[in-house]
Amino acid sequence: MALRACPHGYRQPLISAVNFTKSTSRSFRFSVRSSMPDAGQSRKLVLEVKEKLAKDHGSLPAGKYGRDDEEMILWFLKDRKFSVDEAVGKLTKAIKWRQEFGVSDLTEESVESVAKTGKSYVHDSFDVHGRPVLLVVASNHFPGVHAPEDDQKLCAFLIEKALRMLPPGKDDILGVIDLRNFSTANADVKFLTFLFDVFYYYYPRRLGEVLFVEAPFVFKPFWQLAKPLLKSYASLARFCPVETVRKEYFTEETVPAIFKD
Repeated sequence: MALRACPHGYRQPLISAVNFTKSTSRSFRFSVRSSMPDAGQSRKLVLEVKEKLAKDHGSLPAGKYGRDDEEMILWFLKDRKFSVDEAVGKLTKAIKWRQEFGVSDLTEESVESVAKTGKSYVHDSFDVHGRPVLLVVASNHFPGVHAPEDDQKLCAFLIEKALRMLPPGKDDILGVIDLRNFSTANADVKFLTFLFDVFYYYYPRRLGEVLFVEAPFVFKPFWQLAKPLLKSYASLARFCPVETVRKEYFTEETVPAIFKD
């Protein structure tokens, strides 16, 4: 995977970013597909996971996003490279989290007080790759103004909302973090770690790429502190200027209003 510094207009680039070239992306997808079992084998493994969950974790809820949700089971098998035991372990943790966190009970009304700050929302258009877009405006986030649990609930609600928008054939979403006007008052390592933990443990492979837009110099120490906590998801980060967002990820009609001229 090649590394390069994104062009950054009049500012110096803050940090090297991942260059997701088409050739790299194609070769990666090919290697994943080539190692996947065929439909019959996949079905057998799904049933094996399902049986193990029923036998060893029968107290877990069933139904959509439960221990017998075959679509979710298959997704976690893919994430765990079709290891039944690893998929069972990760699924058990994910299902328990959904149950304890009350993900299915989250509504627009339940997160309204935090959502109205404008700190995060789902864009109403897809990017040029057909992915739903989760936008974060970092300068609108102030740790301590709302309870951490309320910020976390908004996060989970928006991820669920974005995933429900996935068109056929698409598996992941784009995250865009607007860092213009970011200051130390907005820094929140704990929440950023929560965000990536949620994607790593409970929504694996659902985050395709994260754009850090117009990162100021003050963001550098915050990133250096947070990066080791983000596990493999740190490799999905791309630091870039607004112009890159406009030209490479959206059309004139679909670019988010905050990034228009």
